[in-house]
Parts: sequence; structure tokens; C-alpha cells
Amino acid sequence: MDERRVRERGPAQWWHYGPPWWNVPDATGTRADADADADAGTSVGVGAGTRRPRLPWRSTVLLTVLVLVVSNFAAHAQPHREPLDPYARLLLLATCALLLWRHRHPVIVAFGTAALALAYLGAGYPYGPVFAAVAVACFSAVVAGHRRSAWTAIGMLWAGHLLISLWLYRWLPPPGDTGANPGQEVIIATWVLIIVAVAELVRLRREQWARERADRAQAARRRADEERLRIARELHDVLAHSISVINVQAGMGLALLDSDPEQARAALTTIKAASKEALGEVRQVLDTLRAPGHAPRAPAPGLGRLPELVEQAAAAGLAVAVTGEPPSLSPGADLAAFRIVQEALTNVVRHSGSRQARVRFEHGGGELRLRIDDDGPATGADAGGSGNGLAGMRERAAALGGTIEAGPRADGGFRVLAVLPLDDRDDREDR
Repeated sequence: MDERRVRERGPAQWWHYGPPWWNVPDATGTRADADADADAGTSVGVGAGTRRPRLPWRSTVLLTVLVLVVSNFAAHAQPHREPLDPYARLLLLATCALLLWRHRHPVIVAFGTAALALAYLGAGYPYGPVFAAVAVACFSAVVAGHRRSAWTAIGMLWAGHLLISLWLYRWLPPPGDTGANPGQEVIIATWVLIIVAVAELVRLRREQWARERADRAQAARRRADEERLRIARELHDVLAHSISVINVQAGMGLALLDSDPEQARAALTTIKAASKEALGEVRQVLDTLRAPGHAPRAPAPGLGRLPELVEQAAAAGLAVAVTGEPPSLSPGADLAAFRIVQEALTNVVRHSGSRQARVRFEHGGGELRLRIDDDGPATGADAGGSGNGLAGMRERAAALGGTIEAGPRADGGFRVLAVLPLDDRDDREDR
């Protein structure tokens, strides 16, 4: 069934909300950003409820090799700079090695790579891909949420480079260095801006993914809550009405068991029919839980079953007079109207001393006015209900954009007035 539902929806467009590994937290509570290669997103548990990313060995080794190889070519292209000696290679290796911890300690790595790169430049070694390590470190820090630290590290490197190229070059290697020209500084500034811009774009996209995930989770929780409320209302309305009828008929059967066995038999027959109907409706509600995605096996009850509802009320000793014709309603409104009448009549049986009730339908102006009256008085006895009947009626009406007014009348009776919106087309057809 799940595979069929996946095929009906089509392929999951995870790229719209971000890859599933994007927001995996590490042990410090910050998200480890993704590696560019296959080691991205791999994680191991380090404790209950926490995950810690693996060290990005493969991407770091690949970057280290590129930095060392390209630095050799850069050294040949810059003969006026100091040649790459073992100390230079050690600085390059240390700068790249720090990137192994860029997911776990992004701030330390950002400042560490910037400081090592500054030491490399201060020693007069050739310009080259050492800046790539700093870019990766600061990029990871920005994506992990440490924007100010990353900007400070980049600013420290840039300020140090300016200081070296404009003033300290007189006392630092290589000998005879004339300092940097404005064109070089513009190129370096452009690269800094590109790094910051790309990192900020990725950070904004990540935050958008997080918001979309939170919105989807909230919507799923809201749908689950609404479904629970719907099922609770259905079960309450089904069981409250049927058990009220069963309760009245059981009392009547016990009272007439010796004096009038035929009436007692009729009461038991009514109990059997009411319990069978209740079981059928409860089974229909529960089927929606057992088999999601399938249509219910039986149609939902509606006002077409109003005569049956009147007969059940009569079996419980309540005479119901219906005036007016119910209009054609959508399935949701039809079910809501039926449940409102059912709950109102159940409350009359439970809480009213009256043995008569009146149901009146009026429609026009795009709305249905459904009124249920009884003449009272209220019995004041505990009928064993849950007290959620009126709340359930109000929830049903509110879900359709309607209202419910319920309360005692001035003459001692009780009235329930439901106003439900109608589809304009159906309203015109009925008139």
C-alpha cells in the first residue's frame, strides 16, 4: 500500500526542502554541514538523542592534495617569492589538516586556518590555493551559524595581508619585495566577497529548508489533531445516541418483563437493532484508521437517514415532528447536519422531561437553519454523558463555517439552532 501511495504521489522532491542529512545535529547541538563528496552526511551516534558527524577524511585529503600540487605550480609561476621548502609544506599540511574538524569546531578551524595562512604569507611563500582552505573553513562556519566568527577570521586574514603587503614587507621575506599593487588587493577583496556571498546564500537556503520542514511538521500535527477530533466526534455521536436508546429500552424491558412480556420483547428487539447499528458505524469509523487511503466501505450517514433517526427516537419514547425539507447538501455538511440532529435528540432523551421534540429545516440566502426544540423541563438527573455533545456540535458547525446556538427558552424548553452555509448552486436548485 505504501509503495502504491508513493507511485501516486510521484518521486519525492527532497531537493525542494533540502537533503535529509542537512540538519543532522552534532554533539554540541550545531548542524554539521555537508561534505562535497560521498562522505557527506555520514554520522555516528555518540549518546542518547545526539549525533556526531564523522571526520570528513576524503574531502580533506582531496583538498590537501590539490593544495600541495597547485602550490608547486604557483611557486614556479612566482619566482620572486620564497620557494616551497619543508616549512612551507608543513604550513600547508597543517592548514588543510585543521579542516578535519570543521564540522565539530567550525569557529576554531576558521581562525586556525586564517592564522596559518597569514603565517604562510608572512613567510613570503607564493600566493596560491592556501586561500581555498580558509574559504572552506569559513564557509563551514557560516553555514553552521557562526557568521560573525567567520567574518572576523576573514577580516583578520585580509587585515594581516594588507599590513604585510603595504608595510611589513620591508622586513619580511622575500628580499627586495616591493609590496602589493592595488590590482592584487582588488582581486583578493573580490574573492573575500565571493566567499562571504556564497556562504550567506547557502545559510539562507538552509534556514529556508528548516522553516519548510517545521511548517510541514506543524501541518502534519494539525491534520493529525483534526483527524483525532473528527473521529472522537463521530464515536461520541454514534455511541451517545445508540447507548441512550439502549438505556431507555433496557429500563423499559426490565419494568415490563413480568407484567407485559410482549412489550419487553419489543424493547429487546429495539436494543438489538440499535446495538447492531452502533457497531456498524463504529466499525466504519475504525476502518479509516486500519486502512488509510481506502474509501469507507459504507456511505457516511446523512439527512437521508432522518426517518430512521425519528423511528429510533420514537422507540426511546420521544415523538419527533419534522417540518420543512432539508436541501441538497455536500457530504460533509450532510453528515454534520445529521449528527447535530442526532445529538440534539439524544440530549432531549437524556436530559429533558419532555417526550416531544420538533425539528425544523429552513434554507435560503446561502444558508441552512436547522432548529431542534423540546418543551422541557430539564430533569436535572445525571444521564451518564460525557458533556461533550454541545462542544462536538459547535466543532462540526465551525469546521463548515457555520454557528451553533444552544440554550434554554423563555418558556422552559430548550433550543438548538444551527446555521450552516450552503453551496449557492445547490441552494438555487432547491428553490
